[in-house]
Amino acid sequence: MTQTEVRENTAVLSNYEPPQLETLTLDVLDGKIVVLTINRPERMNSMVVKMFEEFNTVAYALRDTDARALIIRGAGDRVFCAGFDLDEISVITEMGVREFLRFQETATGGLAALHHLPFPVIAAIHGAASGGGLSLALACDIRLVAPTAKFNAAFVKVGLSVGELGTSWQLTRLVGPGRAAEIAYTARFVGAEEAARIGLANRVVPSEDLFGEAVAVAEAIASNSPGGVRMSKRALQRNQEVTSYAAALELENRGQALLTRGADMPEALAAFKEKRAPRFTGQ
Repeated sequence: MTQTEVRENTAVLSNYEPPQLETLTLDVLDGKIVVLTINRPERMNSMVVKMFEEFNTVAYALRDTDARALIIRGAGDRVFCAGFDLDEISVITEMGVREFLRFQETATGGLAALHHLPFPVIAAIHGAASGGGLSLALACDIRLVAPTAKFNAAFVKVGLSVGELGTSWQLTRLVGPGRAAEIAYTARFVGAEEAARIGLANRVVPSEDLFGEAVAVAEAIASNSPGGVRMSKRALQRNQEVTSYAAALELENRGQALLTRGADMPEALAAFKEKRAPRFTGQ
């Protein structure tokens, strides 16, 4: 597919009609920033089967737009996401094996689809991010936390394992195998300061500034070359999965070669020489 074809197939966010959702809310801010809110505050923003379906809906609706960043937050001021709604857990236990496997594929697919969006995903976390809420936070590229934030891998508390929703893979890579093992086996809470110290969070932000800081980070991202940011995300994510240094170099070389064929790199160099801000188009 040529660059012209890619541009023609990309939906312009200013004309974007968000999908109809029941458990989530999707809003477009000025510019190219999208905000996804987990909207079940009366149930601690806990997850239900419908929510996992809607994660897939949102990701597939956004992936071919010109969005530059997505912010994920929880509604209200109490909690980011308390994991699966235990009042509805009987829905899972009553499923047959094949039905449960389909549900697992939907649930993991929803978080994976958010994780693999071509633009950065920022979590703005206040209160608890437990179980599936931790998994959702881990699926994001950047995690900003309020002092009230606390994380726990609650899976063993309900007879499940940390091998859920990508948590075992993501957590180990963020904090290392020893810390991941302790967090997983004890299900203890990790507070905001510790989370930032061990790499589970990027940094702690005052509660009243949390969303504003997430928007500021998104705006900083949006000010850069769209192609450069997207190719950077691809390189960072894919190179966590390759098994050799040579393969990582090959991926990097391909990405840089493609970017030099676009308009943003020459524009950036011209802007530097002319002492002005670059006008990136992503073309």
